[in-house]
Amino acid sequence: MNDISGRDWRTDLDLILDAARQAGRVALQFFRKDPEVWWKKGHSPVSAADYAANELLESVLRKARPDYGWLSEETDDDEERLSKETLFVVDPIDGTRAFIGGKDTWCVSVAVVHDGRPVAAALVAPAFEEEFSALTVGPAMKNGRPLSVSAEGENEIRLAAPEDVIARLPQVVKARVHRIPHVPSLAYRLAMVADGRIDGTLVKANSHDWDLAAADLILERAGGSLVDLNGARLTYNRRQVTHPELCAAADHIMPVLLQPLNLSDRG
Repeated sequence: MNDISGRDWRTDLDLILDAARQAGRVALQFFRKDPEVWWKKGHSPVSAADYAANELLESVLRKARPDYGWLSEETDDDEERLSKETLFVVDPIDGTRAFIGGKDTWCVSVAVVHDGRPVAAALVAPAFEEEFSALTVGPAMKNGRPLSVSAEGENEIRLAAPEDVIARLPQVVKARVHRIPHVPSLAYRLAMVADGRIDGTLVKANSHDWDLAAADLILERAGGSLVDLNGARLTYNRRQVTHPELCAAADHIMPVLLQPLNLSDRG
């Protein structure tokens, strides 16, 4: 089945899901084995595992689709991508700090972005033996089964968010919030919204395309949304690859969170 672009992206999904699995296996060879770590500007860590997984992804994906652009956290940005209608957006290990610390909450994130929006998405979390995937048509999938955001009707809102962001919510909303402990991988946190384990998450400013693109589509196809505080969906493959504050939630929860945050932002 084709999406509104008239293209069938299933072969691209098969490609990126297989590549993400391979990259996950590469990363597992370093996991809990004290890989070498370097520090990037902004005191962000990168490990030998990140580089090895990135090399695998770049080799497999760019060989298969040489006409696609490329944007990865661990590859120097080449603005040639801006001239490309379609590109891969990759985070070889989302949750590097967790990975280095021996925690399971990390994943390989790969998306195909076309005309600024993801059209095929794969998240592979090897330590959990979990795979998430989506196309622009049909349901999002987890380990081969359709997944869905949380159902309506619960009074409690299970929310992953910093305390200072929750503090901006009105008391009537805060009274419903059950705060979820920090989830170090943003992509995996969004997947948790998609499969209904949590109802929403609030994202501080300066997340990047590679943190978001794959999980954005998975969440959308599961019945949720990832938007800025004005309620607008994100556009990818711009010159600037960072984003402002964001809200991700099941669609039935989104108005409860977004309206007070929007007013707070304007105030």
